[in-house]
Amino acid sequence: MSDFLIRNATAILTGLKGDAARARGSDLRVRAGKITGIGTLAPLPGERQVDASGCVVYPSWVNTHHHLFQSLLKGDPEGLNATLSPWLLATPMRLRPLMTEEDFRLSARVGLLELALSGCATVADHNYHYFPGMPYDGSAILFEEAAKLGLRFVLCRGGGTLSRLPSSDLRPESRPETLDGFLRDVQRVAREFHDPAPDAMQRVVMAPTTPPHSMLPEEMRETAREARRLGLRLHSHLSETVQYHDAVHGKHGMKPVQFCESIEWLGPDVWFAHLVKLDEDEIALLGKTQSGIAHCPQSNGRLGSGIAPVRQLEAAGAKVSIGVDGAASNEAADMLSETHAAWLMQRARGGQDAVALYRGGQGEGDAAATTVEDVVRWGSAGGAAVLGLDAVGTLEPGKAADISIYGLDRDPRYFGLHDPAIGPVASGGNADLRWMFVAGKEVVRDGKVPGLDVIELGRKSAAAVKGILSRL
Repeated sequence: MSDFLIRNATAILTGLKGDAARARGSDLRVRAGKITGIGTLAPLPGERQVDASGCVVYPSWVNTHHHLFQSLLKGDPEGLNATLSPWLLATPMRLRPLMTEEDFRLSARVGLLELALSGCATVADHNYHYFPGMPYDGSAILFEEAAKLGLRFVLCRGGGTLSRLPSSDLRPESRPETLDGFLRDVQRVAREFHDPAPDAMQRVVMAPTTPPHSMLPEEMRETAREARRLGLRLHSHLSETVQYHDAVHGKHGMKPVQFCESIEWLGPDVWFAHLVKLDEDEIALLGKTQSGIAHCPQSNGRLGSGIAPVRQLEAAGAKVSIGVDGAASNEAADMLSETHAAWLMQRARGGQDAVALYRGGQGEGDAAATTVEDVVRWGSAGGAAVLGLDAVGTLEPGKAADISIYGLDRDPRYFGLHDPAIGPVASGGNADLRWMFVAGKEVVRDGKVPGLDVIELGRKSAAAVKGILSRL
């Protein structure tokens, strides 16, 4: 079904700015997988209709930072109450080498399903599960699993040439790659999967895991040049905690963002996950270069990292998007939970930064600046802009029909809302996703993916977790 008319919606949020953030009218028409009209529309003879009575319509979410392999590592007691560096050692570095090919595939399936059921149509996965002599093609598995669900998928090909662990302690599955091996594989997956089209279903991104720790500076510089030669974007982690400042200052005598500038890792084709700990001059530099952020508020809260200065970054000119990060540092890795957290945390940061009038401040006014419409825009149009998917991310004529329809009339969490349009983000929780369309094709209906046995997937996941722990 790629031709249809959505009718009688209670509200339509578009992902656009200002007055355009809410569409006028209650109907939306799709032809050949693209939006052709929004407003008050009469059905055409024989046209298929989707009744959105009691529902609100959003652009489907664009998740710009994930680690799908972590979907089987949720709630690990060893790392549950740790901050970033101890958590990395306790959970992903400890457990990832024990995962089999089937574990990896199953974890991807779980994470992609969790995202789809929240109304997420586009997933950028920062996969750094690679090692020399790897007996299976993790990149191909990720593309396969996303295609089975009908989701847009962006592989951020991670990894690196350095390890944070002593070489004597490394299992084969934890050993770093050579630079030549890393670049050859990026070139391979780009040839096989990368589509530069503005509405691509598959993309590849150059994504060494983190600039200060994954490669030598000259190697990072080479990855940037090779990515631009291949027409690929660049992505990595940066400034998640103050440890980044300590590490980069200790090695290079500069701040993390300045270091990225020195290795050619800033620009409109670059985005970083987290960016929690930034000085004002770093915010200005990110804005000046139009670099981007994947804001991951739940993981940042869970690991005690802080709250990223998202509004300051956007005001400076940086691109803002939202990512859920890995389930092992989140436990609820879906875009509705993430956007709800983004709305609350940005307002909380505004209040935290507020200074009393008598002390020369501006009072609490700035705490009210982040709106639900802002968060919807960051999570849809902002994500598409960061990924370079210019035909995706907003509900307007000519754009791809990536559409999520949330019901508000069956769940008491929405009863009494004066403004139903804000319900999915503001009320939080697991929303009633009646439909999700990707390029006009139905992916989710009544909160389910047709033909997918969730109960059996849960059984397999529980068995896989036991298997991983048995190999410790």
